Amino acid sequence: MHDARPAPLQLAAPWGGTGWVSDLDGPVHWVDYGGPDPDDGAAGVPVVMVHGLGGSHLNWVGLAPELSRRHHVYAVDQAGFGLTPGTAGTATVQANAQLLARFVREVVGSPVVLVGNSMGGMVSMLLAAAHPELVAGLVLIDPSIPIPRQRPDLAVSATFLVYATPFVGERYLAQMTKRMTDRQRVQGVVNLCFADPGRADPDVVDAGVVLAAHRRGVPGQEAAFLGAARSLMKVLANPRRYHSLMSGIDRPVLLVHGELDRLVPVAAARAVSARNPRWETHFLPEVGHTPQLEVPDQVRATVVPWLEAHDLAPRASTHSP
Repeated sequence: MHDARPAPLQLAAPWGGTGWVSDLDGPVHWVDYGGPDPDDGAAGVPVVMVHGLGGSHLNWVGLAPELSRRHHVYAVDQAGFGLTPGTAGTATVQANAQLLARFVREVVGSPVVLVGNSMGGMVSMLLAAAHPELVAGLVLIDPSIPIPRQRPDLAVSATFLVYATPFVGERYLAQMTKRMTDRQRVQGVVNLCFADPGRADPDVVDAGVVLAAHRRGVPGQEAAFLGAARSLMKVLANPRRYHSLMSGIDRPVLLVHGELDRLVPVAAARAVSARNPRWETHFLPEVGHTPQLEVPDQVRATVVPWLEAHDLAPRASTHSP
């Protein structure tokens, strides 16, 4: 294994993940879910999972264990999130795409299937465009993509306007950190990202609260969050360039999108799907922005056959009963 040390917090342990920290121009936290023995012929292409804005490796605990039956599965905390420290500069989507490229080269050591949610979908596409030799396929789950002109979700729009405004965004996040408990902050994210917050796994929420409490002691986390958010909005502000980048990706792509996503409306996914007819697209009714957390069984039922169909996983028939 690439030189790594055990992570101080092992939050993914209940789901079979082991946390590690590697030095990739600074400490980077990642979770190893293992996989089949690479020598027995039953291993598919390795899978690297990439969380969204404000997310972490915990976003993948509902999906990673199942995929690790046929793939070596990794979940990375991007710079500025989870247990990976970051700054406004290192947490941008462009910087995290380069960090992810280095992770694939130095830790995984072979091309991977990237599974990205929200901002993680954008980072995955930036990597696929810049370093196609590192990417065998893309699974985009409610990725950050250009939004067609329509009536926006006013609460979401107002929040991102605050993030975009210098000084105001910093003050807003500092106030929210002071006023809200860790559990309130985690529940607020669930309420925003789930169509039905009642579907949230209490164990995942509890782990998220532990992580939020740990992050209170991490310096500069608000600056990193805003650096990431502002870089994401900058990419979205040039939709022509972003659409061109997406259409230039020459790897198999699966787009999965919740029809009740408040952050990236389903109309955006339908428009991107129409522009990229080679992509396979699945829409999930009554589901929000994080389907892999809200309806993990439905996401698995979509992703596993797609991986097989594109020769990225061993066929089910290769396994003995």
